[in-house]
Amino acid sequence: MKLFSLLALAAVTHGSAFAGDIAPSWNTSAELGAITTSGNTAGTSVTGRIDARQELEDWSNQYILSGYFKEDEKTISNGDTVTVKSAERVSMSAKAAYKLMEDGKKLFVLGTYVDDRFGAYTTYSTMAVGHAWGWEDSKDRRIDLEVGPGYFTGTRANGDEENGFTVRGAAAVRWRLSPSATFSNSVSVERGTSNVHSIAEASVSTKINDTMQMKAAFAARNDTNVPVNKKNTDTQTSVTLVYSF
Repeated sequence: MKLFSLLALAAVTHGSAFAGDIAPSWNTSAELGAITTSGNTAGTSVTGRIDARQELEDWSNQYILSGYFKEDEKTISNGDTVTVKSAERVSMSAKAAYKLMEDGKKLFVLGTYVDDRFGAYTTYSTMAVGHAWGWEDSKDRRIDLEVGPGYFTGTRANGDEENGFTVRGAAAVRWRLSPSATFSNSVSVERGTSNVHSIAEASVSTKINDTMQMKAAFAARNDTNVPVNKKNTDTQTSVTLVYSF
């Protein structure tokens, strides 16, 4: 299932190999948020994400690793307290984009892999290629669009295996509201023959200092075709600390 991500990583390595002697420019951020409750409601949830971007002369590469885990304490019929895991999701992606001669235009290859123990799809892998456009009408606002064909494989919560071709579209907006606050919104949609898989996230981040930010985000994952005992949409609201280096 991780084949697609490995293929995308190979493409990134291939792009880096043609960078010549140009020193790579890295921009990496790591974010972490955790909540622990006790008393009538007891449990722990942790969310984290690493986003690494690499700029070369001819290539723009991006690697993302994220995870979400949640455990709840419950009292069973005999009075004992047990810890029950209610969320466990790990996702990773790698994207290599070749810069075309016209500013803002690129050709990309993308590989993603999601392992979600409690999701409608317990595993979901995608490989996609396509064309990307970017516009930056000012220092305060940027828009990025991507479109292209892809292929996915997935395992539904009931054990059924699925695979097939998709058409993928994605959009991202980044708007600097003030010298210390930034609004970001992103959405991606993969349409296949039996399912439409979409992910959306909106966030506001505020600078604490030159390297630290506070980020509040709302994310939603949706599948139009899910097993009868699963809901179509999973949402997550989070507040995290982000460290950039």
